[in-house]
Amino acid sequence: MPSVIPEKLRVLIADDNQDAAESLAMLLALEGCEVRTAYDGQAAVSVAQLFRPQVALLDMAMPKLDGCATARALKQQRGGAELCLIALTGRGQEQDKRQTDAAGFAAHLTKPVDPARLRRLLTQARTNGIPEGKLLG
Repeated sequence: MPSVIPEKLRVLIADDNQDAAESLAMLLALEGCEVRTAYDGQAAVSVAQLFRPQVALLDMAMPKLDGCATARALKQQRGGAELCLIALTGRGQEQDKRQTDAAGFAAHLTKPVDPARLRRLLTQARTNGIPEGKLLG
């Protein structure tokens, strides 16, 4: 199936579940994305300094820095204002969505991630350049 994600998109995946992070990274690489992974919040911040992602998919329950703390740190980096944040979590209650919304995430995805929905979100992020607006995908 041809990629629906326009152009090469730089995506950072941060998740302490290494298998989940690597599987998602392989899927996005097949879609034509340039992907880096990190397995905790501090590592994600370090990777982002050199990689400068356009989109960060952040697990909310990571060690060292949780997803919201990681998001704040990423937004402080050079180019962070343009970064599109997408929450990845096993928690999908309204209070969880409010928390990620307040932290500046453009979308809230519950695990396991629906690949078609993720493709739509990444396409929307790329074509609309939405750093803190809401993605509809």
